[in-house]
Amino acid sequence: MSRVAGVVRAVAWVLLVTWLGCAPAAEEAELRDGAPSERSLVVYSGRSESLVGPLLEAAERETGLRIEVRYGGTSELAATILEEGHNSPADLFFSQDAAALGALSRAGRLKVLARELLDSVAPEFRSNRDDWVGLSGRARTLVYEPSRIAEDELPRSLEAIGSKKYRGRFGLAPTNGSFQAHMAVYRAVNGAEALDALLTSLASNDPQAFPKNSAIVEGVIAGEIDFGLVNHYYLWRARKEDPTVTALNYFVPEGEASSFVNVAGVGVLSDASEAHALVEYLLSAPAQDYFARETYEYPLIDSVAPSVDLVPLSEVRAPGVDFAEVSAVFEETLGAIDRSGLIR
Repeated sequence: MSRVAGVVRAVAWVLLVTWLGCAPAAEEAELRDGAPSERSLVVYSGRSESLVGPLLEAAERETGLRIEVRYGGTSELAATILEEGHNSPADLFFSQDAAALGALSRAGRLKVLARELLDSVAPEFRSNRDDWVGLSGRARTLVYEPSRIAEDELPRSLEAIGSKKYRGRFGLAPTNGSFQAHMAVYRAVNGAEALDALLTSLASNDPQAFPKNSAIVEGVIAGEIDFGLVNHYYLWRARKEDPTVTALNYFVPEGEASSFVNVAGVGVLSDASEAHALVEYLLSAPAQDYFARETYEYPLIDSVAPSVDLVPLSEVRAPGVDFAEVSAVFEETLGAIDRSGLIR
C-alpha cells in the first residue's frame, strides 16, 4: 500500500469512528424492511474480486442465490455502511479484517447469526456479540532467510526487534493495513504508552520500510533484509511462484500481542434470509477448502485442514481481544504510527 493509500485508509477510519460516535440511537433501533426474495443479494466486499470473485460465483452456482457485489477497501466500505445507515442496500459485509467487523458490531449494525453457524468456528475467531463470524485466518509472522540469520537468533518478541543487534536488518510495512491492525491489537492489549514505546524503538532501529507484505518477502528473498514482519501466507505465495525459495516463517513465541491471528469474516446487515444462506455456504467445506488452496490462509472449520505445512492455529500464541475494542483504538493507533517516524 502506498503512503497515499494509507492516508486514504486513515481518513476513512476517521469517518468510520466519527459515525461510531454519532450514530443516532433511534436510527440504530430502526429495522430495515425485509429484502424481497426476488432481488439480488447485495454484498459489500472488502476482499478483492480477484481473490473472492470465483468463490462468490461458486456460491451462486451451488446455492441458486443471485449475488451483486460491490468491491472496495474494507475500511471505506465499513464507513459507507455507517453513512448509509439502515437505508444501505448491503445485505452482507465481507471484511478483510476483524476490526472493521468489530466497528460495525459496536455501532449495532450487524444482525445476530444462527448458533449453528457461530459454533462452527472457534470462539476466538467470531464476535462475542454473536453478530459476525470469521471465515479464514492470517497469522502475523517474521519471514526470514536462514542462510543469514538462524532461527535461534531471531527476536522472541516484538519488543526485542528494537535491540541494537537487529539495527538495519529488518523490514516493516507501516502504511499497510495488516501492520496497522497488528499495532491496534497491541494498543488494545498493552495500552497507549506501551505502543508508543514499541513504535519508537522500531523507528530508531533503522528499519527498511516497504509498501506491503509481499515486498517484504521479496526483500528477504533478495537479501535486502534478514527478516520482516508479515502475514504468513505471502511466503507461501512466493514459494508457489518459485519453489527454490528457502525463506521461512517464524512464529514469534513471546510478548503480549507479538503474535496475532487476524481473520477475514462476514456480518449480516439485513433481514434477508439469503444473507444467512450465503454465510452458511462460506463456512461449508468447499468454501473453506478454497481459502486453504487459493490463498494459503487458515480455514476456520475443523473438517478442513490447511493446504500447506502451517503451525496449528491452536499452537499460535495470540492475545484474547475484543475486536470492537480494537476498532475503538484504531484511529489513535494510526496517529501513533505517524508520530513514531516509521513513515518517511
